[in-house]
Amino acid sequence: MTVAATPPAPKLELPPLKLGPITVDTPVILAPMAGITNSAFRRLCREYGGGMYVAEMVTSRALVERTPESLRIISHDDDEKVRSVQLYGVDPGTVGAAVRMLVEEDRADHIDLNFGCPVPKVTRRGGGSALPWKIDLFTSIVQTAVKEASKGNVPLTIKMRKGIDDDHPTYLDAGRIARDSGVAAVALHGRTAAQFYSGKADWSAIARLREALPDIPVLGNGDIWSAEDAVRMVRETGVDGVVVGRGCQGRPWLFGDLQAAFEGSDVRHRPNLRQVAEGVYRHAELMVETFGDEGKALREIRKHIAWYFKGYVVGGELRTRLALVTSLEVLRDTLAELDLDSPYPGVDAEGPRGRAGSPKRPALPKDWLDSRALNEDQSKDIAAAELDVSGG
Repeated sequence: MTVAATPPAPKLELPPLKLGPITVDTPVILAPMAGITNSAFRRLCREYGGGMYVAEMVTSRALVERTPESLRIISHDDDEKVRSVQLYGVDPGTVGAAVRMLVEEDRADHIDLNFGCPVPKVTRRGGGSALPWKIDLFTSIVQTAVKEASKGNVPLTIKMRKGIDDDHPTYLDAGRIARDSGVAAVALHGRTAAQFYSGKADWSAIARLREALPDIPVLGNGDIWSAEDAVRMVRETGVDGVVVGRGCQGRPWLFGDLQAAFEGSDVRHRPNLRQVAEGVYRHAELMVETFGDEGKALREIRKHIAWYFKGYVVGGELRTRLALVTSLEVLRDTLAELDLDSPYPGVDAEGPRGRAGSPKRPALPKDWLDSRALNEDQSKDIAAAELDVSGG
């Protein structure tokens, strides 16, 4: 991988991230992303730089029921130093049972709870970024999960958003409750559920949370597209580390840039088209290993193609064919048709990637915003929502 220098930057005076017994030397966390942060992608990221790499979100109910997909999601390579799992759930008992399973069966070294997902199918059941609005439910889930995790000395963290919308913020209350419940750290995505991934992340909210919780690590998430963005977030907000999501899509080498920047190095990865093609093929090979099914692996790699080649000169017809490959052989032959000597295109390959969506009214359970406590009907709906089985 070709590297290039950028203007020198002073080393960040940022200590390693401490999460209970775990020390993350480079305080960077790969955000869990459904269909993306499987063991293949996590391996690619680890090969470039340090940090902690979280598996795809898994629903607590599916894990308790031991569905094959949920067990696949929480599987880790033997050389993953920290086996990190993110759970989603809306029922304290089910979340507690899932945490207990992970701890008693030694399936995780770190557990994160998802309170940030803005997807309608999640929020309309009271989950994800909708859940912290209900203080009693949020408190019960976090306290139950921390209690179960502590039995195995497994640090438990939470990831959340600012709130449901600008009129219904939740992050300060949720952060304090989580801190008082004994979580190891809190991560905040500086957007509301209503924003989805649109607009700009509000880093000032991240700074306010950092100020409100001086006694536990606070991590920032949102609009980190480059190592320079990460450094700027740390300096502007005072966070103890950063969480990177969409910014690394099609760019696993971003973690190399992040480690370099945090160590004060001006070295950055600037891959030419040949190096990107090699990265795509290696990703596909690892996907085959992960799924044990070449056809499924090649279907999974399709979503990554546009991200990898963002900004590069690749004709529309060739892009289409790359997005429809059916085997490693076809992928290799199609990649060989690229102008492999094309240089790194600069700014065109950088910046936002992935679907941002548009602001929208969040899908919520009936009368959800009327009170910060669950009513009887909402409690019944929450119980019913846990009966839905999903692999995450």
